[in-house]
This record gives sequence, C-alpha cells and structure tokens, in this order.
Amino acid sequence: MSEPRLHAYLSYQDAPAALDWLGALGFTVSARQDGPDGSVVHSEVRLGDVVLMVASADADYDVPGLHGRSTGNGLYLRVDDVDDMFDRAVSAGAQVVIDPESTEWGTRRARVLDPEGHEWSFGSYAPGQAWQ
Repeated sequence: MSEPRLHAYLSYQDAPAALDWLGALGFTVSARQDGPDGSVVHSEVRLGDVVLMVASADADYDVPGLHGRSTGNGLYLRVDDVDDMFDRAVSAGAQVVIDPESTEWGTRRARVLDPEGHEWSFGSYAPGQAWQ
C-alpha cells in the first residue's frame, strides 16, 4: 500500500470562473468533466506537484466569512515568490486580507480571499520541515 496523500477540493457556484482565476495564478487544468448544464462535475488543476480538485457547487453552500484576518480554514500554497503570487491573485479579483509581509520567524506570507470567498495563504514556509 502506498503512503497516504492529502488532496484538497473546492466547490464554486461559478466553477468555470474559478478555473480562470486559478489559471491567472499559474494553475493548468489537467482534467475536466462538464455536465450537460455547463457545470463542472469534476476538474483537477495542477501547479508543480500541487493538485487541487474543483467542481461546481451542488448546493448553495455558505463560505465562512472573515473573523479578523481568517475564515478559520483555507488553503496554504508554498511558493518561492509570495509577492508575485499575491499580485497575480489580486489582479485576478481576489480580496486582500494580509498584504505580503515578512514574519518574525523569518518567512514571507500573504493572504487573500478568492472571488467566491475561499481563503488562500501564500508563504515561503514549507510545512513539515524544521523551522529555520
């Protein structure tokens, strides 16, 4: 048996627009199945080794709102250039939550809400590795 791997998925009211937003960040669609009504039944986008599954929401889900500087859950994308990824996200319609900043623990980070309110953090810290 292979080692477990964690993969995230997000549902969007307008999944085709979400795929466009992700494309602006550099993700490419590697799989997509559309329904007869134009909904996205299943798709996968890739950025390097990252794979995210995206689909059209099958119900009117409430995305958690901000409480301070977080919704309480989100995705963290480790990138080499936090400022560039932040600029791409905001240029494509994301809402700024945390402007790019250097942390007291020696990393760089930023946070946005995508056009449907999902929280995305970009950072230079690589989870699972010792703190520098």
